[in-house]
Order: sequence, then C-alpha cells, then structure tokens
Amino acid sequence: MAQTTKKTFNSYLADKVWLRARNMPKGEVNVLDCFAGKGTIWRAVGLVTGREINTLPIDTTNNEGFYLPGDNRSFLSIIDLTRFNVVDLDAYGSPYEQLKILFDRGYKGCVFVTHVQFDFGSTHLGMLEELGFSKEMVNKIHSLFQKSGWEYFCEYLALHGVKTIRVRGHQRKHYLFFKMG
Repeated sequence: MAQTTKKTFNSYLADKVWLRARNMPKGEVNVLDCFAGKGTIWRAVGLVTGREINTLPIDTTNNEGFYLPGDNRSFLSIIDLTRFNVVDLDAYGSPYEQLKILFDRGYKGCVFVTHVQFDFGSTHLGMLEELGFSKEMVNKIHSLFQKSGWEYFCEYLALHGVKTIRVRGHQRKHYLFFKMG
C-alpha cells in the first residue's frame, strides 16, 4: 500500500528557528519570506534573538496583516532583491523554480530553504536537466531520480556556486542555510 505524506505547517519548528537564529546576517535583517504562512518562523526568530526583523511576506493564503498575495515566483521575478539580505524559501517540496529565479537574477545574500523529498515525489525535471540528465533518461529510470533527490539538489546548489550549506534534517526533510553571491 502506498504511503502518503501529509503537509504540515512548520513541522520541526525548533530546527527552522535555530537555523535562522544562528545564521542571520549582522546588522539590519530584511527578509523576503516567500512561503510566509502566518509568519510564525520569523516571529519566533525575533523572540529568540531579541532582534528586530523586517519581513515582507508573500503567500497564496489569506493571511492577517500586510502581505503580498499570490505566486511568489511572479514577485521574485520583478521585485528589487537588493532590498533583502535574507530570502526564505520554506516550501512544501523543493523550491527549485524560486531558486532558479534567484540564481538567474544574481541574488546576493542569505538563503534559507526547506527541501522535502516526498516518498513518491519526483525531482524537478528542470533541475535534472541543468545537471545534464535528459528528459528521456529521467523517464526511463524515474525511480533512480526519486530516490536521489536530496543528492541532486545538493549538486544543483554546487553547480550554481554554493560552496557551503548548513543543514538540519529529519529523514527526507532538510532545512538549509547558505549564502549566494
């Protein structure tokens, strides 16, 4: 019987907060929170560190307070990224498309990412193609690419110049920090 993975809001919240609190930039913190939800993570980081954190939340849900409603990929493509020294991509899967936009636009700053490899989820074809795999190869041995999603994700980051990542992980859920640029 196939096992399903249930979406959870802020599972392993303590790990997400710890990673951000330990790796925030010095000085003013300006966060573009691309999967903001209710803002729980950055509110907790502010409480833990005692620092003021300026966030611009983006989400598709109807949140309370000010936020940019809609698809974060649209905003990432047009917004002035130099205003932010942190981009947060706390996604339910792998934020390949959002990272691609950041890499293509030459973003420079801190990035926090949630990468979840679901049991039967696939690795994004665009990412695999950037790594040199053809669509035909992926279709022929699909299970190989499902099992190795985390390794391919790390290779993708390295391909784009990311030299060091800090990770907190639980089975197939990985919370990362790295710098771009």
